[in-house]
Amino acid sequence: MNDEIPPAPSVVATRPHPGTEAAEQSRRNRYPLRWLMLLMTVTAATVMLAPFLLLVLNAFKTSADYSRHGPLSWPGTFTPQAFSRYLSLVDFPVALGNSVFIAGAVAFLGAALALISAYAIGIGRVRCNGAILAVLLLATMVPQEALIYPLFYGAEEVGLLNSVWSVVIVFTVLQAAFGTYLLASVMTTLPKELLEAAVIDGASRWQILWRVVFPVLRPTLSVLVVFFFIWTWNEFYLPLILLNDPSAQTVPIALATLRGQHSIDITVLNAGSLLSLLPTLVFFLVFQRTLSRGVTAGAVK
Repeated sequence: MNDEIPPAPSVVATRPHPGTEAAEQSRRNRYPLRWLMLLMTVTAATVMLAPFLLLVLNAFKTSADYSRHGPLSWPGTFTPQAFSRYLSLVDFPVALGNSVFIAGAVAFLGAALALISAYAIGIGRVRCNGAILAVLLLATMVPQEALIYPLFYGAEEVGLLNSVWSVVIVFTVLQAAFGTYLLASVMTTLPKELLEAAVIDGASRWQILWRVVFPVLRPTLSVLVVFFFIWTWNEFYLPLILLNDPSAQTVPIALATLRGQHSIDITVLNAGSLLSLLPTLVFFLVFQRTLSRGVTAGAVK
């Protein structure tokens, strides 16, 4: 009986696919670039956050600590003393309420006025619409110093001087001018078939505006509302002239009074700046997703 030794199994060397090897090499080559981009992003974020961090650090310092060690040092003890002093010098709740009311009213009224006027120019086919848009764009470029005298005497004649409504009316018109220019440019890109289908279905112009145009432009309008709120919140010159009464002053004006009525305390000034910044920061964080959707929205569904 012959014992036959079975042949050894053949070992077939498996080599990676050329495409897989090239993809792995390309992925390894991208690692340094990713780390470089991460380093650049962290550096840019640090540079942008540095003023805010300094503001927070100096707001929780004492005046003696700031005078002894300067603005770049770490606080010896974190104390809310500067906030207490600021709230004792300024009627912050009243100023905060005025700012919220003015910025909110201007944001929504300006966006609504811009929508209606842009609908008449962009879809209503008003004659000389290009010239009208050019005038509105130029109106946004006029310095506020050139408008202060007619606005001041006009508010005085109609009895709105030292009233928050004077600022609301002025900034609603100014913000709506920019909003009209932007929305009218967007409305000219709407498909004519969409509007013609609504007309065939028997929709009136008002129904076309609210049932066809408004849903399409809702992301853009949300962006305008956010920007109008922040822009109006930070306005200083016109409210300073039109709102002399302390009961009608806004947060930026109340913060500026620290330089005129009282001795300048940098820690108190930082505390007031931080309190005036927090509402807009909260507003921006709350509407961040809405802002992102509005900026990226561009397709007509």
